[in-house]
Amino acid sequence: MNKLQEIDQVNKVHKAVNWDTEDDEFTQAFWDQNVKQFWLPEEIPISKDIPSWSNLSEKERILYKRVLAGLTLLDTKQGNDGIPSMMDLTENLQRKAVLSFMGTMEEIHAKSYSSIFTTLLSKKEIDELFIWIEEEPLLQNKAKIVLRQYKNTTDPKSLYLSMVTSVFLESFLFYSGFFYPLFLAGQGKMISSGEIISLILRDESLHGKYIGLLAQEKYNQFGYDDRNELKDKMYDLLKELMDNEEKYTRLLYEGTGLEEQVINFLKYNANTALTNLGFGEFYKVEPVNAIVLNGLSTETKTHDFFSTKGNGYQKGIYEDLEDSDFIFE
Repeated sequence: MNKLQEIDQVNKVHKAVNWDTEDDEFTQAFWDQNVKQFWLPEEIPISKDIPSWSNLSEKERILYKRVLAGLTLLDTKQGNDGIPSMMDLTENLQRKAVLSFMGTMEEIHAKSYSSIFTTLLSKKEIDELFIWIEEEPLLQNKAKIVLRQYKNTTDPKSLYLSMVTSVFLESFLFYSGFFYPLFLAGQGKMISSGEIISLILRDESLHGKYIGLLAQEKYNQFGYDDRNELKDKMYDLLKELMDNEEKYTRLLYEGTGLEEQVINFLKYNANTALTNLGFGEFYKVEPVNAIVLNGLSTETKTHDFFSTKGNGYQKGIYEDLEDSDFIFE
């Protein structure tokens, strides 16, 4: 920003967000839903997983902590770089507020993984894990691809592509990490940590739908040639991310026999990401592992309140948002 732009920013009329008037047909609904879903990791009894953790093999523990470590990096970048990049070029104040709340939840997600680490791991193990994050090439490359777009959000086209990147991150890239906690929790292992994943999934589902709606609106503002250009770039990004994610999955899950199931799960969720963006499915997928698919459901789970918080926790009356809620006349 040059000196003249700085002066213009100081002298312009500054507006306050007005929630008494709906700016569009969906943003206030997403604000209400986000607030109702608010949660903190301190409310989940992670210590109940200590016996289950001790019964896992060394290979299972390594896989579990590394998938969560990868998720920690992505949530950190989404909260610190992804959401702010979109907020900077979003003029609507209600939308800025919803995005800001979502950014806060990304930071809470990152902290929730650290809560699991603190409960289950020694300080030495935690330090080694964060070194692994910094030294694993495929994980670092994933962050590099995402940040390449976020750091270059400067105009309407790049804003759209940053929204696309965000939807890919929240509706697709996280899921190589989500698979294993869901797989174990569905077998009665690491249930409290699995509940944290369920709460995060509920948030990410909402984030992907909201930013997907913003992206669709932005996309439809472009002319025919620009839409074709952006569509090509979107698919190029998807293929680049999927290629890296398949390699990352094979690295993490090597020797478990789960590799192909996780990759199929990734493709299943990549199709969901495309649906959020208003496009058709791209990948042919096999039926998803039934245990994981059941855990993927964001419908309220019922648990004994004193044993597990459950993703039924809410601040107010909660109903899942459906795709039909965002079909307007």
